[in-house]
Order: sequence, then C-alpha cells, then structure tokens
Amino acid sequence: MDARESIGTALRLARKKRKLTQFKLSQAAGINANYYAQIERGEVNVSAKILQMIIEVLKVKSSDILPY
Repeated sequence: MDARESIGTALRLARKKRKLTQFKLSQAAGINANYYAQIERGEVNVSAKILQMIIEVLKVKSSDILPY
C-alpha cells in the first residue's frame, strides 16, 4: 500500500467514525465531492492545504491520518 492509499484508508475510517458521508465532509471542507472520493480511493495526490481542511472537519490529528 502506498502513501496515497494509506491516507485514503485513514480518511475513510475517520469519516465513517464521525458518521459523515463523503458529500457532507466535502461540503464542510469546501472541496468537490468527486475529488474527495478520489482522495479516499488513493487515486490523487492531495495537497497539504486540502488535507489540513479535511483533517479539521474530521477533528483528528494529522498523525492519525499520515502514514509516516
């Protein structure tokens, strides 16, 4: 599993724990829902800024998401 997949998996688990849909999370973070889905699937490289916005919505620490 590469870093993109690890981040995507961690985001999916955190999102489900907070009982958010991909759509609700993407709205709260101010990003496109399709783009967020690609992040969860590990298909795109997410920027630090976007990742920070998602982490703030999820109310988790970056160390809970980042694989390193």
